[in-house]
Amino acid sequence: MEIATATLDHNVEKIELLSVDLLDQQRPLVEALKSLARSLRLEFGWHYLLDLTWIISQLGPVQGKQLMDAGAGTGILQWYLAQQGAQVISVDRLSRALLPLRFRKRFNVQGLRAGAEPDLAPSWQVFKSNFSGKAGILAIVSEIATATLAQAKDVLGMVETRRSPGQVLVYNQDLKNLADIQDSSQDAVVAVSALEHNTPEGLQQVVVELMRVLKPGGKLIATLCAAPDHDRWHAASSGWCYTDASLRRLFYLPPETPSNYNHYNELFLWLVKCAELRDNLAAFYFRSGDNGMPWGKWDPQYIPVGVCKIKGMET
Repeated sequence: MEIATATLDHNVEKIELLSVDLLDQQRPLVEALKSLARSLRLEFGWHYLLDLTWIISQLGPVQGKQLMDAGAGTGILQWYLAQQGAQVISVDRLSRALLPLRFRKRFNVQGLRAGAEPDLAPSWQVFKSNFSGKAGILAIVSEIATATLAQAKDVLGMVETRRSPGQVLVYNQDLKNLADIQDSSQDAVVAVSALEHNTPEGLQQVVVELMRVLKPGGKLIATLCAAPDHDRWHAASSGWCYTDASLRRLFYLPPETPSNYNHYNELFLWLVKCAELRDNLAAFYFRSGDNGMPWGKWDPQYIPVGVCKIKGMET
């Protein structure tokens, strides 16, 4: 049972089903993540507190390090890492060119590429984009007043907040082709429940590319979705759930890589009974049936799993 309730060695390659015990073992970190999310008006995916806590605990100190957040979107991990003093390349295939002002005012955010289609548009374009130009003068005035007030709160609210010591560099790019990132340039690459949205074949290509940009000895630390006995597509979350054997193959891990998949059933039961996750579902789950927890009904279908691969240990 020890392997089910305690994290595996931080300094080895591994595959680790995430136990809800992490929430209590890393309570100060969990509360810090919740506080940061509130201040940035972000919500967590139903298991993201587990994912984030595990990833951060594997990283260790990050101040001054060069990190990549793969499949970052506008998620909290990149902001947390910048807050801790890291230089973060934030990669996502979806554009964040119109990144909201509340992130720009609190963090040192830049785009990797300029030009006709920059990775980060100027702030004035963000302001302008919030006005859709509805017909009718009253509708326009009302819309402008509402949007202006919201953005004023973003700007003024951040004036009193000291800017993060780190940096976030936005890079709108597919993970299979990180053409603008040099070989062996990143101390670590992290991915929060993002890589499973690739096809299995695509995931292998992504892993090769992420390993390319890692420095020797650097870690690829990713969370995905686990399946006990056969790979399956989880339509609600638009992602693949993988077996232990498939993760070894897709991440090019050797057979002796430690894993706790033999505790899948008991860890799944603990997850289902976890009141902290069950009672704090994000509001967006209740607004749609097209998500990982349709209409806010607590009904987990898989366990999150963490994978750690270290460059230089390939076989």
